[in-house]
Amino acid sequence: MKILSWNVNGLRAVHKKGFIDWLKKESPDALCLQETKCLENQVPEEVAQLKGYSFDICPAEKKGYSGVATLSRLKPQRIDRGFDSPRFDSEGRVLVYAYPNFTLFNIYFPNGKKNAERLNFKMDFYNELLEVIEKYRARGEDKIIICGDVNTAHQDIDLARPKENRKVSGFLPQECAWINQLLDNGFIDTFREFEKGPSHYSWWDQLTRARERNVGWRIDYFFISKNLRPRLKKAFILPEVMGSDHCPVGIEIE
Repeated sequence: MKILSWNVNGLRAVHKKGFIDWLKKESPDALCLQETKCLENQVPEEVAQLKGYSFDICPAEKKGYSGVATLSRLKPQRIDRGFDSPRFDSEGRVLVYAYPNFTLFNIYFPNGKKNAERLNFKMDFYNELLEVIEKYRARGEDKIIICGDVNTAHQDIDLARPKENRKVSGFLPQECAWINQLLDNGFIDTFREFEKGPSHYSWWDQLTRARERNVGWRIDYFFISKNLRPRLKKAFILPEVMGSDHCPVGIEIE
């Protein structure tokens, strides 16, 4: 099963840039999208009615902001939207597909760069996810995949200029420490199971044309629970795919 994740920076915008052709070529079994920036009635019909896929969206209450959506060939047994928390769920950041053999979290994690209030919101969101995971585990859903734009680079090798960004949200010590906490809580960074080296990124600043120079950040991830590791066959980044300031990332799992 091939699962892809992509922060599209606007579903309507990427749709105009060959999204459907790309999707048909890649032919994933599931595709998780973040920062869709549209309400349900604004989704391009070609996307919502794509043959062979079911489509669900969890939009933000604020128009043109945030939002996640999932396309899936395999029908989920259950779909959960959000954390069941009014504070977080109004921003449309979480869409969960419960499949027979695992549970897939599609998440657009908050950005903390704006101010201290948003950084606190981001850290609270991070910690809320850990509590939500335990609730799923408690009811027997212990095979978990978490994917999406995490908005944090984990280690020095995950961004081109770590020293210059150590005091910038997205690479603050407490943000990196949370990823460590997630890993300590029984999860694996799938990409690092196959690639240990630097210079592999999933986001580039558009204003400085950083993508042309590969001055980027790896902030889009697939984390899986350790009990899924024997089934993980591949993890990858697709930096050649254009259309957003992010590129898709993916895994192949049995």
